[in-house]
Amino acid sequence: MTVLALEFSSSIRSAAVLSGGVSVRSGTLLGYASDHGKRSVTPLRLIEQALREAQIDRRTVDLLAIGLGPGSYTGIRSAIAVAQGWQLARPIELAGIGTADCLAAQAQASGWFGTVGIVIDAQRAEYYFASYKITQEARERGHFLEIRNPAQTHEANEGEMIYAGPEVTKFFAKGRTLHPDARVLGEMAAQNAERVPADALIPIYLRETSFVKAPRPRIVPSV
Repeated sequence: MTVLALEFSSSIRSAAVLSGGVSVRSGTLLGYASDHGKRSVTPLRLIEQALREAQIDRRTVDLLAIGLGPGSYTGIRSAIAVAQGWQLARPIELAGIGTADCLAAQAQASGWFGTVGIVIDAQRAEYYFASYKITQEARERGHFLEIRNPAQTHEANEGEMIYAGPEVTKFFAKGRTLHPDARVLGEMAAQNAERVPADALIPIYLRETSFVKAPRPRIVPSV
């Protein structure tokens, strides 16, 4: 199985091509591309760079894995749009994985054992938070993903927690900066992620959607 993974939810976007079914650390990473900051490379160009490094034709991709966030809404939507267009053009399997789960897997791979709190900027001076109990063998979810603000009182058992995430130091000075990576996303998708239709790929966004009705246009009388 050839897996193409797209992680566009943070300021470091990445695309990875993997030969699925075995750990990335065993040498199944075939191609990788990433960018940071100014977005000088389009999503499609990033994908082409990863495919070129892997020496893989796009028609041979069997599974497309997408990071669903939370995070950059624009980045996540662009990755989903690529997946939806791809499945329209060719028969391909799709899998969506939450960014918090991906970051927890990266923390485990980094040897950050214990209780790990994943922190992702939610804007409006708030952050997304989820916690995991991580050992060398397993990751067990503690707190499910929710939106918090710095003024909230943390529970007593969070005193020894390791905080990690893309912008974690905005909220926790001793947090460990960790960006979601397409290499780990692709590995997770190949191993056990549920396959879904294109219309089931929805960004993870916990805020209620609200709309403000625009005022009626003001008619300027003619002179």
